[in-house]
Amino acid sequence: MKWLGKAFDFEAGSILNFNKPKGRTSFWVVKQVRKLIKTKVGHSGTLDPFATGVLLICTGKATKQVSELMNLPKHYIGEIELGITTNTDDLTGAILKTRQIPDLTIEQIREICQSFIGDIYQLPPMFSAKKIKGRRLYKLARAGKVIERKPNLVHIEQIEVLSFSSPVIKIKVECSKGTYMRSLARDIGEKVGCGAHLKSLVRTQIGPYQLEDSLTIEDFDQMLEEINALK
Repeated sequence: MKWLGKAFDFEAGSILNFNKPKGRTSFWVVKQVRKLIKTKVGHSGTLDPFATGVLLICTGKATKQVSELMNLPKHYIGEIELGITTNTDDLTGAILKTRQIPDLTIEQIREICQSFIGDIYQLPPMFSAKKIKGRRLYKLARAGKVIERKPNLVHIEQIEVLSFSSPVIKIKVECSKGTYMRSLARDIGEKVGCGAHLKSLVRTQIGPYQLEDSLTIEDFDQMLEEINALK
């Protein structure tokens, strides 16, 4: 492996670039790493269970850098499905409404997406880890409650429409911390006039950390075995 012979002092602090698997929580990755290295572990920037991609794991003294890492710009590739809104704003939620999709060209889709570039206000999804008065929104949502949320100011640096084959828009986004891709999908759908939800999501980059350089848990386990074999 490419890691062979590379020394790590996890207690002194390392920043590890993982590819979070689909269907697992970000905290699941944290727990797996903690089991393998048996030291303090934290993560920077939660990904929803249905999403995949770059998840930065900090070990030992590097956990102090979590806030700094969270401020780095993030890059995503996502698929937006028009015509269907859900209570989670993604494919895992219950369908709230189905609407007819207007006839649109990819140029019109690009124009709509361009209107979201810059500083924008986003309403956080009810099904999110955001805290209001000390309580996680998703816990309130699971109890059937919907409460008033204040829109957050976020920054969208770039949106590139990679493809459009109705009902699915595929986009590439560079954005600031705190940006909800589910909210972006929802808001694009509303501007199209038929609603939408986020069908898939991959985080391809956080700052200089890229998906092509990321580790799976299996990679990491093997890396540790190879390092221990050299001792």
